Amino acid sequence: MPDLLVEHHGVQVLVCDADGAPIATEQDALDQLVGAAFQGAELIAVPAGRFDDSFYDLSSGVAGAILQKLANYRLRLAVVGDISHHLRASAALPDLVREANRGRDVWFVADLDELAARLGTRP
Repeated sequence: MPDLLVEHHGVQVLVCDADGAPIATEQDALDQLVGAAFQGAELIAVPAGRFDDSFYDLSSGVAGAILQKLANYRLRLAVVGDISHHLRASAALPDLVREANRGRDVWFVADLDELAARLGTRP
């Protein structure tokens, strides 16, 4: 399935293909995700498996760089899928996920249904 632009509760969401290229660096995110802003997307839903393991290792700085870059382009991010093995391997990642899910710019969700539900309950 190619990337697909859909609308959920008035929010334009670019749903990224699970089989797309891996995202391992800030440049990968720029190359693969920032174009969404020019397609009219407000939020990018990226399958968790597209991110390299370094994204989930907060000490690498990859997640911080990617999240900052998306914020610069006023793009919201939803990491979609099971990241439980990354959560078990990190002391800091569970805190990031918990705090991110309290906000509105970055969410970690189990699936697209959960994302659509969250968009429906957010102002």
